Amino acid sequence: MTAHPVPSRRVVLNSAGLAAVTLCLGGCAAAPGSASASGSTGPTTIKASEVPVGSGTIVGQFVVTQPKAGTYEAFGYLCTHQNLPVQQVTDAAIVCGRHGSTYSLADGSVLTGPAQKALTKATVKIDGDTLTIS
Repeated sequence: MTAHPVPSRRVVLNSAGLAAVTLCLGGCAAAPGSASASGSTGPTTIKASEVPVGSGTIVGQFVVTQPKAGTYEAFGYLCTHQNLPVQQVTDAAIVCGRHGSTYSLADGSVLTGPAQKALTKATVKIDGDTLTIS
């Protein structure tokens, strides 16, 4: 029977670190067919009644807001700081919780950084209670 060498602590820790970096990079990279820097790949639909007045929602690769009753806006969902998805929409802003950037519900402009560019504007078409975002 052949004895197997026991890896050193340094080898184990280096391997674990490399695995963690690989996992992070794999999870942070855009998946095939996912949003590019523009924030969208195709139209998405949502019921207007699903978008709260004075707030909004994330649907597909878009953020859809209703800053005032009957007015709908849409933006690509990628934060312009590091091109990663925003996490939530509150009654005050579109929020990227990774580094604290916030954006206006009305026009996608930066309210607080580190982001320096507004979210990418998308088009909203209204047909009855259905919104089509592209």
